[in-house]
Amino acid sequence: MNVVAYFAIAAVALGLGALVFLMITAIPTRADVMAVVTPPSEAERERVERRTFSETLRIVMPTGYTGWIQRKIIHAGKTGTWTVGGFLVIRVLLAGVSVLIIVMTLALSTSTFQSVFGVILAVLIFIAPEVILSSRATDRQHAILLALPDTLDQMTIAVEAGLGFEAAMAKAARGSQGPLAEELVRTLQDMSIGRSRFDAYAALLARTDCDDLKRFIRAVQQADRYGISIADVLRVQSSEMRIRRRQRAEEQAMKVPIKVVFPLVFAILPVLFIVLLFPAVLGIIDAFS
Repeated sequence: MNVVAYFAIAAVALGLGALVFLMITAIPTRADVMAVVTPPSEAERERVERRTFSETLRIVMPTGYTGWIQRKIIHAGKTGTWTVGGFLVIRVLLAGVSVLIIVMTLALSTSTFQSVFGVILAVLIFIAPEVILSSRATDRQHAILLALPDTLDQMTIAVEAGLGFEAAMAKAARGSQGPLAEELVRTLQDMSIGRSRFDAYAALLARTDCDDLKRFIRAVQQADRYGISIADVLRVQSSEMRIRRRQRAEEQAMKVPIKVVFPLVFAILPVLFIVLLFPAVLGIIDAFS
């Protein structure tokens, strides 16, 4: 009887969710309202007819959430392979899987441990897309942060040797690998197709989320605007980047003792106590037996 009740509750919940989704997707967007006022062209009519499920999800989802997904995809460097609509489709599928796991767990579990394990598994599956996307973006921006001081040193040497700033940037990008080199190459490509320096640097700032890189690009923009020597800017920025890298390393080193406390208390000390006290406990048992 309990199994039937659980399945009935799940069916009602899924039915209500499907009804709400269909009602939301049926609400006309601004483009649909404008299409009623002004007859659409043939191209617009084909675009509306070809609207996929992923595009529908992207339209009905909150703009703040879809904007966050778009920023994370850009920061992860997956703009050519990942899309907001595709991510939302995977998100909806995993949410359905999580609901199914919870329903099956509540219906078929015979112990508290199984119920808790099923709920935890469902929650992990539910939050997995955001965690994976955010971790990819964070790892890429961290790689840019680590590679920035060495790249600035290479650019400083190239500029002091007589090369221009763009030529030094191209040389540093060709001489290294990683996300920073990819971003520099893309910036140079934007300049080569006729984009201004300021716009290319602004696009680079929009594609990255590294504070040190943003500070360097803004310094380059100001130097370009006010006619400051780019060699002096590079020399000062590279020196500051090295100082910040050393300070970050010292900060991480000071955090190590605090991070070691938890595994030491909960993993190492109990085993050590067992090894040291077990013979004494056996001796006490033998003495009083």
